[in-house]
Amino acid sequence: MVAHVGLISLTSCFSPLSRLPRLSSTKHKPFAMAAMNEDPVRQWILSEGKATKITNISPIGGGCINLANRYDTDAGSFFVKTNRSIGPSMFEGEALGLGAMYETGSIRVPKPFKVGPLPTGGSYIIMEFIEFGSSRGNQSVLGRKLAEMHKAGKSEKGFGFDVNNTIGSTPQMNTWSSDWIRFYGEHRLGYQLKLALDQYGDSTIYERGQRLVKSLGPLFDNVVIEPCLLHGDLWSGNISSDKNGEPVILDPACYSLHAMTLLINFLYGWT
Repeated sequence: MVAHVGLISLTSCFSPLSRLPRLSSTKHKPFAMAAMNEDPVRQWILSEGKATKITNISPIGGGCINLANRYDTDAGSFFVKTNRSIGPSMFEGEALGLGAMYETGSIRVPKPFKVGPLPTGGSYIIMEFIEFGSSRGNQSVLGRKLAEMHKAGKSEKGFGFDVNNTIGSTPQMNTWSSDWIRFYGEHRLGYQLKLALDQYGDSTIYERGQRLVKSLGPLFDNVVIEPCLLHGDLWSGNISSDKNGEPVILDPACYSLHAMTLLINFLYGWT
C-alpha cells in the first residue's frame, strides 16, 4: 500500500463528521459512497470538501497497488488514492478501519472522507493529508499509542470486523466469531496456508501449518482473552510521524482480535 508523503491536516477545514457507520459483513451500505459523475473526486473536493478551486495535483510514489495524488486547494490539501481495476469494497474496508482507529482518539491516522466508484471502472478514496516528518518518530511512543488504541478499541461483538477487507491486495476474511483461536486458525493462518498451497502446491508447509493451528489452544489456557482493535498490517512502510514527531499509522487491514496475535505474528514472521 502506498505511503502518505507530506500531508497537511484538514481538521480545521471541516465541521466534525458524525461517527462512522458500523456495517454488517453480509449486507451493508458502502462507506460514504459518492455518486457517479465524470470526476467524482473533483466534485467532492469542490463541494463537501469546501474548496472553490484546485490549485495543483501532484503524484505521490511509493505504492505498488494504487495510484496516489496530493490535491492542493484553497481549503487545504487532500490525499487521494485510486485503483482502476478494483471496485470500492477495498477502499471501503480501508476507510472503515481508519475510522475505527480514529474514533479511539489514541493514535493519529488519516481521517477518511469519501469512497466511491470511478466512472470508467475502479474506485477512489479521499482522506486527510498529513504533513509527514523526516523519520518514523519515537518507537516507544508508537508502542504506547498502539497499546492505548488496543485498550480503547475493545469489541463487544467478538473477534472479526464489520466487513471483509484486504491485506495488500489479498482478501482478508473477518466474519465475527466468539472464539479467537478458531477465528485466527481459520481466517488468518488457515486461510494464508490454503492460499500458499493453491499457488505453490507445497503440501509439507500446509500440513505443518495445520499442526500449528491445532496446537494453539493449549498455549492460552488460563489466559484472559479480550478482543481489541488491531491495525492488521503494521509494518515499517505503514508507520510514519507527523511534522511534530507524533506517530502516524496508515493503510490498515483492521479487525478485532486478541492482542497476543501480534506476538504470534512476530514469532512466526507474519507481520
